[in-house]
Amino acid sequence: MSERRDLDIITSLVPHGSRVLDLGCGNGEVLAHLTTHHGCSGYGIEIADENVLASTRRGINVIQLNLEEGLALFDDHSFDVVLQLDTLQHLRNTEKMLRETARVGRIGIVSFPNFAHWPNRLHIASGRMPVTRALPYEWYDTPNIRVTTHADFEVLARKNGLDILESFGLQNGRVVRRRPNLMASVAVFKFQRG
Repeated sequence: MSERRDLDIITSLVPHGSRVLDLGCGNGEVLAHLTTHHGCSGYGIEIADENVLASTRRGINVIQLNLEEGLALFDDHSFDVVLQLDTLQHLRNTEKMLRETARVGRIGIVSFPNFAHWPNRLHIASGRMPVTRALPYEWYDTPNIRVTTHADFEVLARKNGLDILESFGLQNGRVVRRRPNLMASVAVFKFQRG
């Protein structure tokens, strides 16, 4: 998550003064932004040594943890908001982590590359896997374990008893509300446990 406009749009979903848990916080950019501009506090969870160090250098409280192991160290509703920005596609047990997000936070916010975006469909129709700004890797060296679509995530959320508070897509720093499954390269959802 490094595009400034996308960052501003997604962080605008986080209420000022929230206690935030950022799953897969990377270098701590998002949590640092929320702390500085939204008066938030909280923790980042990260597994990569270099990102833990970068987050710490930004002044972010970070816990080195493999998300595949779950969030058992946190009680129910320990946080106002739990973020999973560009993280879901890297997890083997997506459904479990989605339920954990809803358990630990009052609100969950996820974003991920939308595989149903029309340029991706064209790549597939021509017989090739897409390589785009949102999916910048060749099929053989991608860190993504899975890909999903805006529409498929809606189904998964409802299946797990989550109420979608807001959903939209992002395309080149713009919010896409009309046909986001087709017209947006990134999907964004804000939800809570139903």
